[in-house]
Amino acid sequence: MLIDIIAGARPNFVKIATLIHALEKHLDEGGPLRYRIIHTGQHYDARMSGDFFTQLGIPAPHVNLQVGSGTQAEQTGAIMLGYEKLLAPSPSRLCLVVGDVNSTMACAITAQKMNIKVAHIEAGIRSNDWSMPEEINRMVTDSVTNWFFTTSRNASDNLLRSGIEKNRIFLVGNTMIDTLLKNMPCLKRPVFWEQLNLQNKEYFVVTLHRPANVDDQHSLAALLDAIVKNTKGIPVIMPVHPRTAKNLENLHSFGDNLHFVDPQPYLEFNYLVKHAKAVITDSGGITEEATVMGVPCMTMRDNTERPETIETGTNELIGTDPSALRPSLEKLFAGGWKKGSIPEYWDGKTGERIILKLEQLLIEKH
Repeated sequence: MLIDIIAGARPNFVKIATLIHALEKHLDEGGPLRYRIIHTGQHYDARMSGDFFTQLGIPAPHVNLQVGSGTQAEQTGAIMLGYEKLLAPSPSRLCLVVGDVNSTMACAITAQKMNIKVAHIEAGIRSNDWSMPEEINRMVTDSVTNWFFTTSRNASDNLLRSGIEKNRIFLVGNTMIDTLLKNMPCLKRPVFWEQLNLQNKEYFVVTLHRPANVDDQHSLAALLDAIVKNTKGIPVIMPVHPRTAKNLENLHSFGDNLHFVDPQPYLEFNYLVKHAKAVITDSGGITEEATVMGVPCMTMRDNTERPETIETGTNELIGTDPSALRPSLEKLFAGGWKKGSIPEYWDGKTGERIILKLEQLLIEKH
Protein backbone atom coordinates (compact mmCIF):
# COMPACT_ATOMS: atom_id res chain seq x y z
CA MET A 1 0.00 0.00 0.00
CA LEU A 2 1.51 3.27 -1.18
CA ILE A 3 1.18 6.48 0.80
CA ASP A 4 2.24 9.93 -0.35
CA ILE A 5 4.07 12.12 2.15
CA ILE A 6 3.72 15.77 1.15
CA ALA A 7 6.25 18.49 1.95
CA GLY A 8 6.26 22.00 0.55
CA ALA A 9 8.70 23.94 2.70
CA ARG A 10 11.82 23.26 4.70
CA PRO A 11 10.05 22.93 8.10
CA ASN A 12 7.83 20.22 6.59
CA PHE A 13 10.85 17.98 6.07
CA VAL A 14 11.73 18.32 9.75
CA LYS A 15 8.19 17.19 10.58
CA ILE A 16 8.12 14.19 8.22
CA ALA A 17 11.58 12.84 9.09
CA THR A 18 10.29 10.77 12.00
CA LEU A 19 7.50 9.31 9.84
CA ILE A 20 10.04 8.14 7.29
CA HIS A 21 12.20 6.57 9.99
CA ALA A 22 9.17 4.72 11.39
CA LEU A 23 8.07 3.59 7.93
CA GLU A 24 11.56 2.30 7.10
CA LYS A 25 11.61 0.37 10.37
CA HIS A 26 8.23 -1.20 9.66
CA LEU A 27 9.23 -2.00 6.06
CA ASP A 28 12.29 -3.85 7.38
CA GLU A 29 9.95 -5.83 9.62
CA GLY A 30 7.62 -6.69 6.71
CA GLY A 31 5.15 -3.86 7.23
CA PRO A 32 2.50 -3.19 4.55
CA LEU A 33 3.12 0.50 3.86
CA ARG A 34 5.38 1.87 1.12
CA TYR A 35 5.89 5.59 0.67
CA ARG A 36 6.95 8.28 -1.74
CA ILE A 37 8.10 11.71 -0.63
CA ILE A 38 6.61 14.48 -2.74
CA HIS A 39 8.25 17.90 -2.57
CA THR A 40 5.91 20.40 -4.17
CA GLY A 41 8.71 22.94 -4.58
CA GLN A 42 6.54 25.58 -2.88
CA HIS A 43 9.64 27.09 -1.28
CA TYR A 44 12.90 26.95 -3.19
CA ASP A 45 15.83 26.90 -0.80
CA ALA A 46 19.33 26.60 -2.22
CA ARG A 47 20.52 25.46 1.20
CA MET A 48 18.25 22.40 0.97
CA SER A 49 21.02 20.33 -0.58
CA GLY A 50 22.04 16.78 0.12
CA ASP A 51 23.53 17.95 3.41
CA PHE A 52 20.09 18.94 4.71
CA PHE A 53 18.62 15.50 4.05
CA THR A 54 21.77 13.88 5.45
CA GLN A 55 21.35 15.86 8.68
CA LEU A 56 17.77 14.65 9.01
CA GLY A 57 18.64 11.09 7.97
CA ILE A 58 16.05 10.94 5.19
CA PRO A 59 16.26 10.31 1.44
CA ALA A 60 15.84 13.08 -1.10
CA PRO A 61 12.25 13.44 -2.37
CA HIS A 62 11.09 10.87 -4.90
CA VAL A 63 9.15 13.57 -6.77
CA ASN A 64 9.61 17.35 -6.99
CA LEU A 65 6.69 19.22 -8.56
CA GLN A 66 8.86 22.37 -8.81
CA VAL A 67 5.96 24.81 -8.58
CA GLY A 68 8.10 27.73 -7.38
CA SER A 69 6.80 31.02 -6.06
CA GLY A 70 3.76 33.08 -6.99
CA THR A 71 0.59 34.47 -5.46
CA GLN A 72 -1.43 32.32 -3.09
CA ALA A 73 -3.78 31.34 -5.92
CA GLU A 74 -1.03 30.75 -8.49
CA GLN A 75 0.94 28.55 -6.14
CA THR A 76 -2.06 26.58 -4.88
CA GLY A 77 -3.31 26.01 -8.42
CA ALA A 78 0.11 24.89 -9.67
CA ILE A 79 0.45 22.40 -6.81
CA MET A 80 -3.01 20.98 -7.48
CA LEU A 81 -2.27 20.58 -11.21
CA GLY A 82 1.10 18.96 -10.57
CA TYR A 83 -0.20 16.54 -7.94
CA GLU A 84 -3.22 15.59 -10.05
CA LYS A 85 -0.93 14.75 -12.99
CA LEU A 86 1.10 12.51 -10.69
CA LEU A 87 -1.92 10.75 -9.18
CA ALA A 88 -3.77 10.10 -12.42
CA PRO A 89 -1.42 7.33 -13.65
CA SER A 90 -0.01 6.45 -10.22
CA PRO A 91 -2.59 6.79 -7.41
CA SER A 92 -1.71 6.21 -3.78
CA ARG A 93 -3.89 4.80 -0.99
CA LEU A 94 -3.34 7.81 1.27
CA CYS A 95 -2.21 11.43 1.06
CA LEU A 96 -0.37 12.37 4.25
CA VAL A 97 -0.05 16.14 4.75
CA VAL A 98 1.66 18.05 7.54
CA GLY A 99 1.33 21.54 8.94
CA ASP A 100 -0.41 24.46 7.28
CA VAL A 101 1.40 25.62 4.13
CA ASN A 102 -0.25 25.98 0.70
CA SER A 103 0.99 22.51 -0.25
CA THR A 104 -0.88 21.01 2.70
CA MET A 105 -4.22 22.39 1.58
CA ALA A 106 -3.68 21.95 -2.17
CA CYS A 107 -2.68 18.29 -2.00
CA ALA A 108 -5.42 17.44 0.50
CA ILE A 109 -8.09 18.87 -1.82
CA THR A 110 -6.61 17.19 -4.90
CA ALA A 111 -6.36 13.79 -3.25
CA GLN A 112 -9.86 13.91 -1.83
CA LYS A 113 -11.34 14.82 -5.24
CA MET A 114 -9.60 11.74 -6.65
CA ASN A 115 -11.11 9.53 -3.91
CA ILE A 116 -7.83 9.16 -2.02
CA LYS A 117 -7.98 9.29 1.78
CA VAL A 118 -6.30 12.22 3.55
CA ALA A 119 -4.51 12.21 6.91
CA HIS A 120 -3.47 15.53 8.45
CA ILE A 121 -0.61 15.74 10.91
CA GLU A 122 -0.80 18.82 13.19
CA ALA A 123 -4.56 18.86 12.60
CA GLY A 124 -6.79 21.09 14.68
CA ILE A 125 -4.37 23.84 15.64
CA ARG A 126 -6.03 27.26 15.45
CA SER A 127 -4.99 30.86 16.00
CA ASN A 128 -8.54 32.10 15.22
CA ASP A 129 -6.88 34.85 13.17
CA TRP A 130 -8.24 34.78 9.63
CA SER A 131 -5.69 37.37 8.49
CA MET A 132 -3.07 34.61 8.62
CA PRO A 133 -2.92 32.61 5.36
CA GLU A 134 -1.89 29.58 7.43
CA GLU A 135 -5.16 29.70 9.37
CA ILE A 136 -7.17 29.45 6.16
CA ASN A 137 -4.99 26.52 5.06
CA ARG A 138 -5.59 24.74 8.38
CA MET A 139 -9.34 25.17 8.25
CA VAL A 140 -9.71 24.10 4.62
CA THR A 141 -7.39 21.10 5.07
CA ASP A 142 -9.28 19.89 8.13
CA SER A 143 -12.58 20.24 6.27
CA VAL A 144 -11.48 17.56 3.75
CA THR A 145 -9.43 15.32 6.07
CA ASN A 146 -10.40 11.75 6.95
CA TRP A 147 -8.04 11.14 9.87
CA PHE A 148 -6.71 13.80 12.21
CA PHE A 149 -3.42 13.45 14.11
CA THR A 150 -3.05 16.13 16.79
CA THR A 151 -0.17 17.52 18.81
CA SER A 152 -2.21 18.47 21.89
CA ARG A 153 -5.56 18.19 23.63
CA ASN A 154 -6.17 21.82 22.66
CA ALA A 155 -6.04 20.83 18.99
CA SER A 156 -8.21 17.76 19.54
CA ASP A 157 -10.79 19.88 21.37
CA ASN A 158 -10.85 22.39 18.47
CA LEU A 159 -11.77 19.55 16.11
CA LEU A 160 -14.43 18.15 18.44
CA ARG A 161 -16.03 21.61 18.72
CA SER A 162 -16.13 21.83 14.93
CA GLY A 163 -18.16 18.61 14.74
CA ILE A 164 -15.47 16.05 13.88
CA GLU A 165 -16.26 12.58 15.27
CA LYS A 166 -14.05 11.51 18.15
CA ASN A 167 -13.07 8.23 16.47
CA ARG A 168 -11.34 10.12 13.64
CA ILE A 169 -9.11 12.17 15.98
CA PHE A 170 -5.86 10.76 17.36
CA LEU A 171 -3.75 12.60 19.94
CA VAL A 172 -0.26 11.41 19.08
CA GLY A 173 2.19 14.19 19.97
CA ASN A 174 4.54 16.31 17.90
CA THR A 175 6.58 14.94 14.97
CA MET A 176 8.87 17.97 14.98
CA ILE A 177 9.81 17.18 18.57
CA ASP A 178 10.61 13.58 17.57
CA THR A 179 13.15 14.96 15.11
CA LEU A 180 14.57 17.37 17.68
CA LEU A 181 15.01 14.71 20.38
CA LYS A 182 16.60 12.28 17.93
CA ASN A 183 19.11 14.91 16.81
CA MET A 184 19.86 16.48 20.20
CA PRO A 185 23.17 14.57 20.61
CA CYS A 186 24.22 15.71 17.11
CA LEU A 187 23.64 19.46 17.47
CA LYS A 188 26.72 21.46 16.53
CA ARG A 189 28.05 24.96 16.88
CA PRO A 190 27.57 27.26 13.90
CA VAL A 191 30.71 28.45 12.13
CA PHE A 192 30.48 31.95 13.66
CA TRP A 193 30.38 30.75 17.30
CA GLU A 194 34.04 31.49 18.07
CA GLN A 195 34.19 34.53 15.80
CA LEU A 196 31.41 36.22 17.79
CA ASN A 197 32.77 34.85 21.09
CA LEU A 198 29.41 33.36 22.06
CA GLN A 199 29.05 31.85 25.51
CA ASN A 200 26.47 29.44 26.87
CA LYS A 201 23.30 31.29 28.01
CA GLU A 202 24.93 34.65 27.26
CA TYR A 203 23.25 35.57 23.97
CA PHE A 204 19.77 35.87 22.45
CA VAL A 205 18.34 34.28 19.31
CA VAL A 206 15.87 36.35 17.28
CA THR A 207 13.76 35.14 14.34
CA LEU A 208 11.21 37.39 12.66
CA HIS A 209 9.29 36.81 9.44
CA ARG A 210 5.59 37.56 9.89
CA PRO A 211 4.18 40.52 7.92
CA ALA A 212 3.05 42.43 11.02
CA ASN A 213 6.66 42.51 12.22
CA VAL A 214 8.78 42.82 9.08
CA ASP A 215 6.81 44.20 6.13
CA ASP A 216 6.92 47.81 7.33
CA GLN A 217 10.47 49.12 7.65
CA HIS A 218 9.63 51.56 10.43
CA SER A 219 7.95 48.84 12.50
CA LEU A 220 10.86 46.47 11.94
CA ALA A 221 13.36 49.17 12.92
CA ALA A 222 11.41 49.99 16.10
CA LEU A 223 11.31 46.32 17.05
CA LEU A 224 15.03 45.78 16.50
CA ASP A 225 15.84 49.01 18.37
CA ALA A 226 13.81 47.76 21.35
CA ILE A 227 15.59 44.41 21.30
CA VAL A 228 19.04 46.03 21.23
CA LYS A 229 18.15 48.61 23.88
CA ASN A 230 16.83 46.05 26.38
CA THR A 231 19.29 43.14 26.03
CA LYS A 232 22.05 44.83 28.06
CA GLY A 233 24.71 44.58 25.38
CA ILE A 234 24.57 40.77 25.26
CA PRO A 235 25.00 39.41 21.71
CA VAL A 236 21.79 39.07 19.71
CA ILE A 237 21.96 36.54 16.88
CA MET A 238 19.39 36.96 14.13
CA PRO A 239 19.28 34.48 11.24
CA VAL A 240 17.67 36.59 8.54
CA HIS A 241 14.62 35.21 6.74
CA PRO A 242 14.47 36.26 3.05
CA ARG A 243 11.28 38.21 3.76
CA THR A 244 13.10 40.17 6.47
CA ALA A 245 16.34 40.67 4.53
CA LYS A 246 14.57 42.74 1.88
CA ASN A 247 13.41 45.27 4.47
CA LEU A 248 16.72 45.51 6.31
CA GLU A 249 18.59 46.91 3.33
CA ASN A 250 18.02 50.61 3.97
CA LEU A 251 17.76 50.62 7.76
CA HIS A 252 20.21 52.29 10.12
CA SER A 253 22.79 50.45 12.20
CA PHE A 254 21.38 48.92 15.38
CA GLY A 255 24.43 48.52 17.58
CA ASP A 256 27.43 46.26 17.90
CA ASN A 257 25.61 43.49 19.75
CA LEU A 258 23.08 42.73 16.96
CA HIS A 259 24.50 40.22 14.49
CA PHE A 260 22.67 39.31 11.28
CA VAL A 261 23.58 35.83 10.04
CA ASP A 262 22.43 33.58 7.21
CA PRO A 263 19.63 31.08 7.84
CA GLN A 264 21.25 28.17 9.63
CA PRO A 265 21.19 24.42 8.93
CA TYR A 266 18.96 22.38 11.22
CA LEU A 267 21.65 21.11 13.61
CA GLU A 268 23.36 24.49 13.95
CA PHE A 269 20.16 26.46 14.46
CA ASN A 270 18.91 24.22 17.24
CA TYR A 271 22.33 24.34 18.89
CA LEU A 272 21.90 28.12 18.97
CA VAL A 273 18.44 27.83 20.51
CA LYS A 274 19.47 25.24 23.08
CA HIS A 275 22.31 27.37 24.44
CA ALA A 276 20.60 30.78 24.22
CA LYS A 277 19.61 32.86 27.20
CA ALA A 278 16.23 33.31 25.49
CA VAL A 279 14.53 33.33 22.11
CA ILE A 280 12.54 36.23 20.68
CA THR A 281 10.47 35.01 17.74
CA ASP A 282 7.25 35.14 15.77
CA SER A 283 7.51 31.49 14.65
CA GLY A 284 5.15 28.88 16.05
CA GLY A 285 7.50 25.94 15.53
CA ILE A 286 10.39 27.54 17.39
CA THR A 287 8.17 28.06 20.45
CA GLU A 288 7.69 24.27 20.52
CA GLU A 289 11.41 23.53 20.23
CA ALA A 290 12.29 26.14 22.87
CA THR A 291 9.72 24.60 25.22
CA VAL A 292 11.26 21.14 24.92
CA MET A 293 14.77 22.53 25.42
CA GLY A 294 13.67 24.58 28.44
CA VAL A 295 14.70 27.89 26.86
CA PRO A 296 12.70 31.05 27.71
CA CYS A 297 10.74 32.21 24.66
CA MET A 298 9.02 35.52 23.88
CA THR A 299 6.57 35.46 20.96
CA MET A 300 6.07 38.74 19.13
CA ARG A 301 2.51 37.99 18.03
CA ASP A 302 -1.00 38.82 19.22
CA ASN A 303 -2.17 35.20 19.03
CA THR A 304 -0.81 31.69 18.83
CA GLU A 305 -2.05 28.38 17.44
CA ARG A 306 0.13 26.57 19.98
CA PRO A 307 -1.28 27.58 23.39
CA GLU A 308 0.30 24.55 25.07
CA THR A 309 3.70 26.28 24.74
CA ILE A 310 2.29 28.98 27.03
CA GLU A 311 0.09 26.87 29.32
CA THR A 312 2.77 24.19 29.84
CA GLY A 313 5.96 25.39 28.23
CA THR A 314 8.46 28.24 28.41
CA ASN A 315 6.74 30.59 25.96
CA GLU A 316 4.92 33.88 26.58
CA LEU A 317 2.83 35.79 24.05
CA ILE A 318 3.85 39.45 24.31
CA GLY A 319 2.30 41.02 21.19
CA THR A 320 3.84 43.06 18.38
CA ASP A 321 4.30 46.34 20.27
CA PRO A 322 8.05 46.89 20.83
CA SER A 323 7.32 48.43 24.25
CA ALA A 324 6.29 44.97 25.49
CA LEU A 325 9.87 43.78 25.26
CA ARG A 326 11.22 45.82 28.15
CA PRO A 327 9.14 44.30 31.00
CA SER A 328 9.56 40.81 29.55
CA LEU A 329 13.33 41.13 29.33
CA GLU A 330 13.49 42.70 32.80
CA LYS A 331 11.65 39.67 34.18
CA LEU A 332 14.09 37.38 32.39
CA PHE A 333 17.19 39.17 33.70
CA ALA A 334 15.72 39.19 37.21
CA GLY A 335 15.43 35.38 37.11
CA GLY A 336 11.63 35.45 37.12
CA TRP A 337 10.92 33.56 33.92
CA LYS A 338 8.82 30.43 34.31
CA LYS A 339 10.56 27.05 34.07
CA GLY A 340 7.88 25.28 32.06
CA SER A 341 7.53 21.57 31.33
CA ILE A 342 7.11 19.35 28.27
CA PRO A 343 3.57 18.85 26.92
CA GLU A 344 1.88 15.46 26.91
CA TYR A 345 3.12 12.94 24.29
CA TRP A 346 6.03 15.14 23.19
CA ASP A 347 8.29 12.20 23.95
CA GLY A 348 9.99 11.29 20.68
CA LYS A 349 7.57 8.46 19.83
CA THR A 350 4.99 10.33 17.76
CA GLY A 351 6.11 8.99 14.37
CA GLU A 352 5.82 5.42 15.57
CA ARG A 353 2.32 6.05 16.97
CA ILE A 354 1.17 7.58 13.68
CA ILE A 355 2.48 4.75 11.49
CA LEU A 356 0.97 2.07 13.73
CA LYS A 357 -2.41 3.80 13.60
CA LEU A 358 -2.22 4.28 9.81
CA GLU A 359 -1.43 0.59 9.29
CA GLN A 360 -4.46 -0.29 11.38
CA LEU A 361 -6.75 2.18 9.58
CA LEU A 362 -5.64 1.28 6.06
CA ILE A 363 -5.79 -2.46 6.63
CA GLU A 364 -9.31 -2.09 8.08
CA LYS A 365 -10.37 -0.14 4.97
CA HIS A 366 -8.61 -2.47 2.52
